[in-house]
Amino acid sequence: MKVNVTSEMSISSKTVTDFKPTKGSIWKRLKAQKFPQLFVWAGLIVLFLFHYLPMFGILMAFKDYSINEGIKGIFTSEWVGLKYFKEFINDYQFERIITNTLAISFLKLIFTFPVPILLALMLNEVRNKAVKRIVQTTSYFPHFISWVVVVGLVSVFLSTDTGLINNLLLKFGIIKEPIAFMSDPDKFYSLAVLTAMWKEAGWWTIIFLAAISGIDQSQYEAAEMDGAGRLRRIWHITLPAIRGTIIVVLILAIGSLLGGGLVGSNFEQAFLLGNPVNAESSEILQTYAFKMGLAQGRYSYATAIDLLQSVIAVILIFGSNWLAKKTTKTGLF
Repeated sequence: MKVNVTSEMSISSKTVTDFKPTKGSIWKRLKAQKFPQLFVWAGLIVLFLFHYLPMFGILMAFKDYSINEGIKGIFTSEWVGLKYFKEFINDYQFERIITNTLAISFLKLIFTFPVPILLALMLNEVRNKAVKRIVQTTSYFPHFISWVVVVGLVSVFLSTDTGLINNLLLKFGIIKEPIAFMSDPDKFYSLAVLTAMWKEAGWWTIIFLAAISGIDQSQYEAAEMDGAGRLRRIWHITLPAIRGTIIVVLILAIGSLLGGGLVGSNFEQAFLLGNPVNAESSEILQTYAFKMGLAQGRYSYATAIDLLQSVIAVILIFGSNWLAKKTTKTGLF
């Protein structure tokens, strides 16, 4: 029996990638996956309609746009280049707005980023499952409460007249007169950081707990047999194992730093907690752009401010990713 060795060798030498799927096979796979594909395409359509399509509005930052011209005016308005960027930089409020935005954002990053990691490490050491479940649920529940409700609760607790905090401080003789937490500019930064920490720290703990759950338990058993205590096991096993997750979350937090980073929206906090009395500390880029755009109808000026913030955010995320890859060999992309 004659065997064509040459043809057999040529077939066996081909890799899997050499056999490309035909057009018919692709359609068969799509048909078989029609329901999952519907979910995917629905998400892509929403993403395109609400995130990518509106991006042509960026043109307003470089044009003398008027709302009376409608959508057509975005393309037909007079081109003014960097006029509105220069106007914002020369604005007498520029320094104060930038200072507030950066101060609130960096304070949130410094004080709130370690909290979910510490909480995840502590929860991982809890052996009572019922207690662990209760603490975890209690900690991430505030994430689902809107900032409107949070600010309402804060106002009730910190009120100078009937607020629980002021009443307790007065009762124990710690203070002689009520503290104006909500209207004192010097207390706004602390108020913003603490409320953001309370609201979002538990939610981000879930990510770090998920990373910890993937660690091989035999490493802990071996370390325990060698006499390593809890702190040693955390330092030498847990933290190195979740280092990649910590770096990725940190890059994302730095990339969205000016918008609020890890712990939610700076805009919602500043807009709802802010008032004319504490505006010296509560006025940030987002609230200023909002007021210029909707309150005063200066859409081109407001778009220029928001675009400037977006450019800074892109620089931050690429810069932090580059630095992370240089120092730890781990990055987001």
